Amino acid sequence: MKNFAKPGTFLPPQSAGAGGLTRMHHTFPRADASACPDKVGPIGRIAHPRECERCGFTLLEILLSLALVILVMVGLNTFIFSMGELWGQRSESRLLELHVRAVTRFLDQQLRTATLPPEAQASTQPGAATGTPPVAVQEIRPKNGGSDNLLTFELPAGCRLFDWQGQPALPDVICSLQVRPGQGLFLLWHSKLEKHFSDDPPREVLVTPLVTSMTYDYYDADSKEWQTLPTLRMGNNNQPETPQVLRLQFTYDKLTRESVISLVTPGQGLPDY
Repeated sequence: MKNFAKPGTFLPPQSAGAGGLTRMHHTFPRADASACPDKVGPIGRIAHPRECERCGFTLLEILLSLALVILVMVGLNTFIFSMGELWGQRSESRLLELHVRAVTRFLDQQLRTATLPPEAQASTQPGAATGTPPVAVQEIRPKNGGSDNLLTFELPAGCRLFDWQGQPALPDVICSLQVRPGQGLFLLWHSKLEKHFSDDPPREVLVTPLVTSMTYDYYDADSKEWQTLPTLRMGNNNQPETPQVLRLQFTYDKLTRESVISLVTPGQGLPDY
């Protein structure tokens, strides 16, 4: 006859019959396999109680891992901040170069548009002398003062910078370039179709406040050399001559840049530098 007992209990001695020996049955407590499933012995008990302690991390291992994570984070922060400083030192120079390229490209497009037919025909501008090229020097009277000799050209369809203040945009716009100290490069403009074209001063729009000076390059065919002058060169008839090249000086803080714009006359080419 089999005896079933709960774990951890002792069974009373049972007799095996007359003259039989008395036997005592004992059941050993079973270990919980979920606590340490790999360390359960063959009879359901733990082989060694200290072996289950290896299932987790010790305090020393946790401290070492935290120290390594902190070192890695400090290194990443140092690298990121150093790269940010290097990028910040070059950002102003890069932005200035982008601005110089944009302004130079805009002016070059407008000046080239003025040299295309039919605007490229001579004497299309009001008051221009016979044989005047489409990009020439003329006497202009701005709003800020007296007359001045400015580089002048004509745009048949105007420009995207022009603000007609709610009025319909007019074609055949006469434009001039003027650099004012401490203010920048201005584009003066008014249409030939306006009623008071000859009496009213032209409108103004600021192209960029970073241009501090504009110089002019002339080619001397006799000496075959280029000359850079801060003012327009006067010709034999005491009239200012149109330069072949414009040089714009850009200044921002301690940074300076220079751009070059070639003035191409229809039917003529620029000599080699």
